Amino acid sequence: MLLSGDRPLIVQSDLTVLLDSSHPQAEEARERLAPVAQALRQAGHIHIYQITALSLWNAAEEGIAAQDIIALLSAYSKYELPLAAKLAVKELLGRFGKLYLKKQDGELVLEGDVKLMEELKSRLPIHWFKQCLTQGKWLVDGKFRGEMKQAMTRQGYPVIDLAGYHAGEMLPIQMRGTTRGMQPFSLRDYQLEAVDRLYRDESGQGGSGVVVLPCGAGKTIVGIAALVRLGQAALILTSNATSVKQWKNELLDKTTLTENDIGEYCGTLRQVNAVTIATYHIMTHRKAKNEPYSHIGLFAKRNWGLIIYDEVHLLPAPVFRMTASLQATRRLGLTATLIREDGCAEDVYSLIGPKLFDLQWKHAEQEAHIAAVACTEIRVSLHPQKLETYRAATARARLRLAAENPAKLAIVKELLHTHAGKPTLIIGQYLEQLKTMSKALSAPIVSGEVPQGQRDELYEGFKKGEIPVLLVSKVANFAVDLPDAAVAIQLSGSFGSRQEEAQRIGRLLRPKKGDNEAWFYTIVTDGTKETEFALKRQLFMQDQGYAYQRRQPSVTLYKQGAERT
Repeated sequence: MLLSGDRPLIVQSDLTVLLDSSHPQAEEARERLAPVAQALRQAGHIHIYQITALSLWNAAEEGIAAQDIIALLSAYSKYELPLAAKLAVKELLGRFGKLYLKKQDGELVLEGDVKLMEELKSRLPIHWFKQCLTQGKWLVDGKFRGEMKQAMTRQGYPVIDLAGYHAGEMLPIQMRGTTRGMQPFSLRDYQLEAVDRLYRDESGQGGSGVVVLPCGAGKTIVGIAALVRLGQAALILTSNATSVKQWKNELLDKTTLTENDIGEYCGTLRQVNAVTIATYHIMTHRKAKNEPYSHIGLFAKRNWGLIIYDEVHLLPAPVFRMTASLQATRRLGLTATLIREDGCAEDVYSLIGPKLFDLQWKHAEQEAHIAAVACTEIRVSLHPQKLETYRAATARARLRLAAENPAKLAIVKELLHTHAGKPTLIIGQYLEQLKTMSKALSAPIVSGEVPQGQRDELYEGFKKGEIPVLLVSKVANFAVDLPDAAVAIQLSGSFGSRQEEAQRIGRLLRPKKGDNEAWFYTIVTDGTKETEFALKRQLFMQDQGYAYQRRQPSVTLYKQGAERT
C-alpha cells in the first residue's frame, strides 16, 4: 500500500533498501539508516543498502531494538513495510541474546535457550562440550572459546561473552597533561566515550570490541587511552613499519612510558618489552608455505593484558586463527571502516568483538575534528594511441589500460596548477604509471621498492614543505601520517575497493590551518570498466554523506594530454 510518494526509501522483503538520493530527506534518512544497514551499490540516483544479521547484531549492542528499526524504516518508506521484512528484522534480532558464555567455578559455561542449545550441539564438534549441567547449561572446553563463538556466529546465533578476562602483567602508565613539546593535551569527548564503551561495566562483558573513527580523528589516541585505563602490558599489531614508528612516537609523546618500555618488532628489530608494537606482515611470515609462521609465538612472549589491532579491517587469516585462542585477553580493534572485501566481517565480530563506537565522518567534520573534503571524479577519454590495443585486449588487460591511460597526465598537471602551493599526494596502483608520472612532474615516489629509511625521509620532507608533490603507491594507503596533505589525486586503484578509497581520502583528513579544507580527485577513463569500479569504490564515502561531483575535462585539456604524451 502506498503511504507517501514523498518519502525517500523503498524497503524490500529481503531487507534490501533503496534510497532515492535526489529526495530532500535523503541525507536525513541515510544518516538514520547507517547504523543498521550497509551500502551495496549505486544505480543512478538510487543507492542500494542491505540490512544483514551482522548489521542488526551490532545495532543490538548499541541498544537498538527491533521495533526501533521497524519504526525507522516505516518513517521514511514510500510504501507500507512488507510483512516479510518486519518478520526478518524481528527474527534476526531475536537471535541476539539467546546464548551466553560465562565463568562458573573457574570453568567455561555455555547457557541459553534449551531448544537452540540442543540443535547447535548436534551441529558443532562434540569434543567442545564436556558436561551437561542442567537443561540449557553446558560445561564447555575453554580452549575452544573463540572457535565456538566464531562457529555459532556463522550458524546465525551470536554468543554474548561474559566469561571475563585474565589480568595481564601490570604496567605503570599515565597520560601526560602536555605533550613532550609542552602543548596542552586532553582527550576529546568522543575519544573518552569510545574508551568508556570498551570498559563499560564490571560484569565481564566490557573489554573487547571495535572502535570506528574517521582517519585523522585520533584512533591511535583511543588505543593509548584504553591501554592507560587498563594499566597492563600490551601487544599492538599494525599495518607497516611506518605505523610502528608513529605508535611509538605517540606513546612517548602522550604517556609516561620511556624508550625502555616500548619494543619494536618489525624488519630486523626483535624487541619484546611491556608494550610491543609489531606488524601484521611479520606475524604472518614463514619460510615456506608448508612451514609454521616464524613469529606467531610473539602472542605468548609476555602476559599481555590487551591486544590492539590497528587497521583491524586488514586482519590476515593466520592472526584470526591465533586470536581465536586469545579470548581471555582483552582485545581492541581500531579502524576507519569495518568494510572487508573478503567477507570476513563476521570473524572480526566474533573474535575481536562487536562494534562499540562509530563516529560518522560528517559529524567529525562538522565539529572541525577533521578537514572538510570535496570529492570530484573527472572522466577522461582513452588516449587515441591506446584505442586499438584496448579493443583487442582481455577484460583484465582493458582495466589496466584504462587505469594507466596516458591522457590522465594532462589532468594532473591542470590540477597541480589549480592548487599550486597546496601539499599534494598523487596516488596510484601501478608502479610503471607512477614512474612515468614522476618523470613528467619531477616529483619523487614512495613505493615498495623504496627502502624504509628513504621512505621516512621523503615523508618528512613532505611534512616540512620541502617536497610539495609526492607520488605514493598502495604502501601509503594505511597508517601514514601526512597531516598537511591538502590535495590527493587518484590515478588508479585496486578494482572496486571501497576500503581503499576511504583510506586514501583519509590521508587528507587531518585538520588544516585556516579554512580547514581539502580536495580529493579521482581520474577515471570514460567508457571503460574503470567507471563501474569507480562507482563501487565511492559507496562508503557516499554512505558517510560525501557527494562526488562528476565532470568532464575541457576539450582543450584533453587535446593537450594527447599531444604531450
